Amino acid sequence: MNFKLPYRYIVVEGPIGVGKTHLVKRLADSLSGSILLEEPENNPFLEKFYLHPEQSALPTQLSFLMQRVKLSKTLEQDDFFNELRVADFMVEKDRLFAQITLDDDELALYNMVYDNLTMQHRKPDLVIYLQAPLSVLKTRVSQRGIGYEQRIEDAYLKRLTDSYADFFHYYDQSPLLIVNAEQIDLVNSEQDYQNLLSQISSLHSGRQYYNPLAVKEKK
Repeated sequence: MNFKLPYRYIVVEGPIGVGKTHLVKRLADSLSGSILLEEPENNPFLEKFYLHPEQSALPTQLSFLMQRVKLSKTLEQDDFFNELRVADFMVEKDRLFAQITLDDDELALYNMVYDNLTMQHRKPDLVIYLQAPLSVLKTRVSQRGIGYEQRIEDAYLKRLTDSYADFFHYYDQSPLLIVNAEQIDLVNSEQDYQNLLSQISSLHSGRQYYNPLAVKEKK
């Protein structure tokens, strides 16, 4: 089923393991758009970071920043072609990781680089923020079986989810749909996906919360 929505740039965000990339691919298919995906496998420092976080945090983060900024610049061409893009990242979230992995001096250097690289970048027309409890994220990370991700410590994942929650609590740059993804099975349940599409189509401004569990309990 193809939907038509008044957006040209949609971002799906959330912590590691919440299901961003799978949703991006389904949305792009449903909306006849193209995908814009992060490429963590192309970050040469990432595996080193999970082995030795303190030694590799800065190059890991700068590498991700450069990659995200480069990918986001492709959106400038989309204005000309009027092409819908669905992405699994927003440049602003890069700072979330930097703030929890870098020491004060490294963060100061990172912020200088960040400010220079991101002075002009396109804001999303819609942001979909997926939330899930730590236990669910851990299970999903384990199930997808990426080797270096199995080294993620609970404390790091908890700080990351808290940082996401704080960031989106104050976020007001784009329409925002906050989704409780704990009870959503976007891989195996077509009904779950169609219900989410209906929520997306009903949001045109401000912020909206979607809790599938609460909806089911009302029925």
